[in-house]
Amino acid sequence: MFYQQKQYIQFLLKSTNQHGVHSPFVYDLVTKCFYNKTQYPEYRDLKAYRKALLANKELLKITDLGSGSKVTNNSSRAISSIAKHSGTSFKRAKLLFRLSNYFEYQNVLELGTSLGIATQALHLGNPKANITSIEGCPRVSKTAKTYLGDHASINLLVGDFDTHLDALEQTTCDFVFFDGNHDKEATLRYFDKLLPKIHNDTLFLFDDIYWSKGMTEAWETIKKHPQVTVTIDTFFWGLVFFRTEQVKEDFVIRL
Repeated sequence: MFYQQKQYIQFLLKSTNQHGVHSPFVYDLVTKCFYNKTQYPEYRDLKAYRKALLANKELLKITDLGSGSKVTNNSSRAISSIAKHSGTSFKRAKLLFRLSNYFEYQNVLELGTSLGIATQALHLGNPKANITSIEGCPRVSKTAKTYLGDHASINLLVGDFDTHLDALEQTTCDFVFFDGNHDKEATLRYFDKLLPKIHNDTLFLFDDIYWSKGMTEAWETIKKHPQVTVTIDTFFWGLVFFRTEQVKEDFVIRL
């Protein structure tokens, strides 16, 4: 917790808003997506989905293949607790919706379904998108499937990320949300495995880049990769673009 607080102070000192952005691509993203104040009707669906999970006190036996929870080490957790402490917040769900709506990505990959809060946001942002989401815990994935319902465009997979990534049939990814294993070595490994599937307009979105010193080190390594051109640090998320027409630049944006 102290590490994150210290990093957040440094983030505030370095960050800017749209007025400090000189890239037209990033300026449009910040003003038309990040800072978009439109109250989309889909926000009601996002809120209702989250509210239903928060009201569910059923206990699930957790199989955690990642770095675990910072809240509890219990092997059984209430669905409400997972939604509150591990699930995507309402603010971030709305931003995921806007990103999905803004870019209209067709082939979406999510590492870490959890209870499907982010999955629903991505789906509502662009219902035509084909979403593949991987979750390590069978019981959590089953709960997400129950709440998400049956959608032909949403494919929920259960198991180890590496195993599924090695068997991934799609040749390209438009958007990848890394939100499952907040571990330096694992994050960099997933990044390397998915690099062959990028194209010029692919977006990689990394959750909790200041989760730990190791995650921040992973983020700094990714920023320096020669194929990466534009990165945006929003503190809780790190966005990575591979646009060859862009000058290599790192942005720190307040949301």
